Amino acid sequence: MRIAIGGIAHESCSFSPLPTKLDDFTVVRPGAPEFSQLYPFLSGFPGTRFLATLTAKAIPGGPIKAGAYQALKAELLERLGALEPLDGVYLDMHGAMCVSGRDDAEGDLLAAVREVVGRNCLISASYDLHGNVSERVMSNLDLITGYRTAPHIDVLETRERAVALLVRCLRDRIRPRKAFVKIPVALPGEKTSTEWEPGRGIYASIAQAIDGERVLDATVQVGYVWADEPRMSACAIAIGQDEDAIAQVASRLAQRYWRSRAEFTFGAPALTVDDCIRRARKVDAKPVIISDSGDNPTAGGAGDVTYFLERAMALQPPDMLYASIADAAAVERCIAAGPGARVSLEIGGKLDRGNSGPLAITGTVESISAHDANRQVVLKSGGIRIILTSKRTPFHHRRQFLELNLNPEDHRIVVVKIGYLVPELKAMARAAYLALSPGAVNQDIASLDFRRIQRPCYPFDPDMDWAPNAQFF
Repeated sequence: MRIAIGGIAHESCSFSPLPTKLDDFTVVRPGAPEFSQLYPFLSGFPGTRFLATLTAKAIPGGPIKAGAYQALKAELLERLGALEPLDGVYLDMHGAMCVSGRDDAEGDLLAAVREVVGRNCLISASYDLHGNVSERVMSNLDLITGYRTAPHIDVLETRERAVALLVRCLRDRIRPRKAFVKIPVALPGEKTSTEWEPGRGIYASIAQAIDGERVLDATVQVGYVWADEPRMSACAIAIGQDEDAIAQVASRLAQRYWRSRAEFTFGAPALTVDDCIRRARKVDAKPVIISDSGDNPTAGGAGDVTYFLERAMALQPPDMLYASIADAAAVERCIAAGPGARVSLEIGGKLDRGNSGPLAITGTVESISAHDANRQVVLKSGGIRIILTSKRTPFHHRRQFLELNLNPEDHRIVVVKIGYLVPELKAMARAAYLALSPGAVNQDIASLDFRRIQRPCYPFDPDMDWAPNAQFF
């Protein structure tokens, strides 16, 4: 069997003023060593030839520029066409891609892929559980499976499952049926993590619904809430050979999600920035980790909103590490001044001016990391150490701090621009708080300027009624 592998993956925040450009994407093409790192499980499918096309991924941000999307799409389609005939296509997607001037970018891409490979070729896709699924997506995919963990620790497992489902259907000549239930609920990932209830129980029940014959797979999509377009919502999907069975599974999962809608909550105390800082100062153990959630780059935030840092400078905690502010010009000024130099400059507030402005600060350059394109410095002002980066940078790993001669466990308070804590940070934290800070991915969903989503939808319409209605594809 000949199976092509490709995809374009991006989580696009329509409230972000920062467009995603072509050079923001990391593109893996045939022959690149990264291909085997993305898909190390392919050797487990003997008798199948996997053919690379183009896999493009970028850090979450604002909508993709139309020209960038068109360039990536055209190359992917050209490479697919050159490989014809194909038995199957596996697409490594995210599901929340937004392109300037276009709705439902994944639907557009999948329709174009289908036109190239034809109806006899099976198409399988893996999705982040924060993807928004449309009817157009469902009509052009034969198989779709999503992550079952948030934080996402099953990325490789999900990719492998999408490929395994595709290989199984090709070998057994199965043309699966799909049941799709759109759930009118829009909640942020920070409330719908699978590490606590009700998310944990809902996602744990998915495997129990799969029998491998009547029901081949099932998926619950939380959706990506910071996308102001009609397809934004949660959904439940079941795939299999028995239409009644998949309808029951998709409807049951959707109903359980709907009934739990008011029970989803933050996994850590969610407070104002000032209250987070005040509470953290009272904790004896260290480090206390605070999420600057409104400007989380891994959800699409610009990564340079200064509101939290401004409040910290006013409250002056004696020992805080702040990671980070994206400001290439400020980094270069610090590098030019050199370690130990005293500098006065304005940092941040240049990418997302709608939520903050530049912050004037005077401090000492403590360390510099200039070994790659993302040059970074540590600036100390009073009791606060601030990491400045050339590019938007989420700090998820201890090694990122160590590379700057910083040990996060040595600090009383560590602030990261993130939502729920990833496993490595969660294991490190002696206490954790989520700051309800401003930014493109503000947690106060109902206050955002949504204009194009389908209504009624919870929590915008809290008193609405709803019952599941499965669509078949």
